[in-house]
Amino acid sequence: MNNSPDEHGFYIESDEDEDEKELHEGGGGGYDDKKDLLKSQEDEGNDSDFSDSSAENQHHDRPGSYNNTSWPQSYRQSIDLYSSVPSPNLGFLGTPNSLSRLGSSFLSSSLTRRHTPDSLLPLTKPLLSPVEDEQRQQLPPPPHRHSSHLLPPPIPPSRRSSIRKDEKPSIKVSHELPISPHSSFAQTVANGINVLCGVGILSTPYAVQQGGWLGLVILFVFSALSYYTGVLLARCLDSEPGLETYPDIGQAAFGTAGRIAISIILYVELYACCIEYIILESDNLSSLFPSAHLDIGGFLIDSRLLFALITTLAVLPTVWLRDLTVLSYISAGGVVASVMVVLCLFWVGTVDGIGFVNKGTALNLGTLPVAIGLYGYCYSGHAVFPNIYSSMANRNQYPLVLFTCFGICTLMYAGVAVMGYKMFGDATLSQFTLNMPNDLVATKIAVWTTVVNPFTKYALTITPVAMSLEELIPSSQSKSHHIYSILIRTGLVISTLIVALSIPFFGLVMSLIGSFLTMLVTLILPCACYLSILRGRITRLQGTLCIIVITVGVVSSSFGTYSALSKIIENLSG
Repeated sequence: MNNSPDEHGFYIESDEDEDEKELHEGGGGGYDDKKDLLKSQEDEGNDSDFSDSSAENQHHDRPGSYNNTSWPQSYRQSIDLYSSVPSPNLGFLGTPNSLSRLGSSFLSSSLTRRHTPDSLLPLTKPLLSPVEDEQRQQLPPPPHRHSSHLLPPPIPPSRRSSIRKDEKPSIKVSHELPISPHSSFAQTVANGINVLCGVGILSTPYAVQQGGWLGLVILFVFSALSYYTGVLLARCLDSEPGLETYPDIGQAAFGTAGRIAISIILYVELYACCIEYIILESDNLSSLFPSAHLDIGGFLIDSRLLFALITTLAVLPTVWLRDLTVLSYISAGGVVASVMVVLCLFWVGTVDGIGFVNKGTALNLGTLPVAIGLYGYCYSGHAVFPNIYSSMANRNQYPLVLFTCFGICTLMYAGVAVMGYKMFGDATLSQFTLNMPNDLVATKIAVWTTVVNPFTKYALTITPVAMSLEELIPSSQSKSHHIYSILIRTGLVISTLIVALSIPFFGLVMSLIGSFLTMLVTLILPCACYLSILRGRITRLQGTLCIIVITVGVVSSSFGTYSALSKIIENLSG
């Protein structure tokens, strides 16, 4: 995998080299002095930045550098934005340099290697371009940009000599937007909990209703196994230089085919989560306004369909935005939203007098596989864990971070499962908010909190999928890139609406996602990649544990997927 920089990089014009060219062409008696002064400035910059430049060049050229070679190249930055609780001092919060590097991945494709400076310019604007961006682009560049923090490493002499005379000198810009290690222990825990503790918490009482009290054991088993596979992903990242994301691990384990296959699975999981958001919004809003309807030319739109359409129209403009920084700040409150919903459930059960009186069933073998999928969905954060690990300031704390995240989330899941099932018993619905009495203030708070949260997360969830598809746009279509981007993102949103209306079963769709996709991402693939990458370097005990986890994942996936699909088909036909 020795790839030359020419094949995998965008090039933008260098002000520094252009100045040098002007000096050559300007003539005059002061030319030699100006040339010497320019050379001394270059030498000073090269000396001061030698270690950083050489390290970066080695990172891009060494065989272990996976993240600049194959599709998808936008995975790192898109998942970072989706998963991280942003910090005010991050470099990607809107600086022109970082935005141009972020945008450069959109047109990069492993299928097309023709990159021109012109294709880079439109990508510094959002899809909905404000007037200020156009005015800013007309401003002249700053007079002095020689800092190593603003410019990439200087072009080596061999590269300069290879430039044809009719070409303008250029500087390589990496496809990736690397985030330097910065996250503290507390920030990393917050990121991890924000990823793990999502809409799955709404269905844990329904999972107990489907599997019985003894089915709760599955929740704790999956928690332990998911923690172990999360640690395995970190070991895979440390096994070779240049590994930063889950697709990188797949490529290291199974080549380019592994990278593409794992990427597709991860993107399908994100896409399926967006389908769940549409169903979630439709269910909860229709519970608040059950009599809402719309009559258009004799065609009656009931409350579920109406609110599904309203949700789609509401999230569509957010999907068109290129800079989702504001949404990433808001979505970081997902943990607060989850805690708020749990407190409302507890309030309804204690203060409002619903009580915890239902005994429930010990074990439901017939619907236990559905519960397996629901419990599995609760631990669907492994697509993000490599990114979180790569951004840590102290990576030795990663096992403790995972233990803290899984411990807190599992306790919340189990607590909500017990409270919800004790309150509503066998009448428990796929979302416990639908069981809460509508006339209570706590219920309204819980439902509106549940409704608002997906609005902030939908765009962040679908954007990685959209960016991966935008990478496949040929560079020859760069002038129409914005149009293609809008069409791709609009098509994705409309397709999630169609699927949500076709299969409007929140709990069963969640069980299907958890059984098929989450089992692959969380249990099966981490162990398979670990065995492949570190074969010959692991102990017999480690190999045995991996085989056991893979077996549990395959069995759970088989039974859960079959059961969820059977239930969905049964409900559709009925």
